[in-house]
Amino acid sequence: MRIVTLALLSAPLFAQQTAPKIPFESVPDPLKYSAQMNLGEVLSVAVNSKGHVLVVNHPGSGTTGPLYGNASTQLLEFDETGKFLREVGHGVYGLGYAHSARYDKYDNLWIVDKGTHSVMRFNPAGYVTLNLGRRPEGPDEPNYYRGNGLGWGGETRPAQEHVDGMFRAPTDVAFDSDDNIYISDGYINSRVAKFDKHGNWIKSWGTRGVSGQHADQNPSQFNTPHNIGIDRQNNVYVADRGNRRIQLFDRDGNFQRFIFLNVPYDKTRHPVLGNLAANPPDETQPWTICITQGPTQYLYTSDSEPGRIYKLTLDGKIVGMFGESGHEMGQFSWTHGLACPSENTLYVADMNNWRVQKIILHPEKARTPTGTK
Repeated sequence: MRIVTLALLSAPLFAQQTAPKIPFESVPDPLKYSAQMNLGEVLSVAVNSKGHVLVVNHPGSGTTGPLYGNASTQLLEFDETGKFLREVGHGVYGLGYAHSARYDKYDNLWIVDKGTHSVMRFNPAGYVTLNLGRRPEGPDEPNYYRGNGLGWGGETRPAQEHVDGMFRAPTDVAFDSDDNIYISDGYINSRVAKFDKHGNWIKSWGTRGVSGQHADQNPSQFNTPHNIGIDRQNNVYVADRGNRRIQLFDRDGNFQRFIFLNVPYDKTRHPVLGNLAANPPDETQPWTICITQGPTQYLYTSDSEPGRIYKLTLDGKIVGMFGESGHEMGQFSWTHGLACPSENTLYVADMNNWRVQKIILHPEKARTPTGTK
């Protein structure tokens, strides 16, 4: 009976939605840096209270380490004008292949590292003040990506065994009003882990599973929980990427509802990366979560194809969208991270285009439908 009720509650959001396009511009060269420090893949971007922009960059040559291939993470900080200030965390043990960056309300920087299974907190001065999880002891093969049960030090563990306080390829972090810590964990563990503000373990929820034929099935099962965010009412939003949905929970892990990215799109348009699908679904994959902090909170999220960024009310209604996949400015090739310092200003981690785009929305330029005032 409970599952039927949940399905009925989610039905109005499961039907395809319509949404207007939001006029926008991509600011040319928003970050100022030397040609000697070209960006590689950009996986995340965050903005602190001073307007400083933190970029998670995966550079090319010059990196070493015991991770498969090599360690590849730089944390680059720019001021509010885009001028390069410093590299944060150079040589920190837990940095190997970082996946996400977030600032908390105290301007501490949090880095979630998929490669080292660690979540680190840096204070504003740049010192590590908390580490959650534990980096594996120098693996030189990607066993921890395969989900094949090989764990720390090569020992065998069941693929679905969750170990309190430890992660397996975590992806993102968020905080509630009491400074409790929530981590989407992640590519292998497929759960949400909750800690108190001191880093003490509280609980986790979720298991690995697929949504079935329809994306409104099997709540609390995840297939790559890829991003996480929390609004001022302490609702927890999880971008359940592989299941093509956002799941909404209270902060105790009780499921509330699904949110879908189901605006019609041109299914014959070839993806930037990947084959043209024979029967693409109506719902696209939400990769990111960013919740604004203005008087009215909005949720921004994105998909890889058709490459759009969406603006939603917190109840899941898509009120606007912009962009498409591609290589030109104003186009995106896997939007992997979003920062939304205001309702109409966004920073986009444009991963496969190796850049950060600063987006300014111009809703005032939206066309008024004929016959309205």
